[in-house]
Amino acid sequence: MSLNVSPTLLATAERGPVSDEEFVACVRESLPYAWEVVSKVMTDLRSGGGDFADHEIPPPTDRERGQLLRALASDSIRGGLERHFGAKLAFQNCHRVAAFSYDAVGNDRYQAFVSPRGQLLNQSPELRNC
Repeated sequence: MSLNVSPTLLATAERGPVSDEEFVACVRESLPYAWEVVSKVMTDLRSGGGDFADHEIPPPTDRERGQLLRALASDSIRGGLERHFGAKLAFQNCHRVAAFSYDAVGNDRYQAFVSPRGQLLNQSPELRNC
């Protein structure tokens, strides 16, 4: 299961749309490691003054790696996080999370990060198990 959905939130979803605020709160509570990594990279993006920030530290366990995979592989979770923080997320190697300002999407750095070449150049033998 990806998210720990409360009975109240499930009932809300069964009746109709759920607000981003409610959804993001569920993500934050369900995937604390992923939330921590995304929050850090978004804070780094804002405080760095540039259009890019990334987090390259591998998760300490497979449990935390699983949280990142669930958060960033899900269109709805990733989209909710992007709307909440106001920036675009990108993901490589089962752990490298990057944030780009929306103005940077499409620029050379963004294209290089999300390209097949970028993925291949960021491989290493120690990442084969992710």
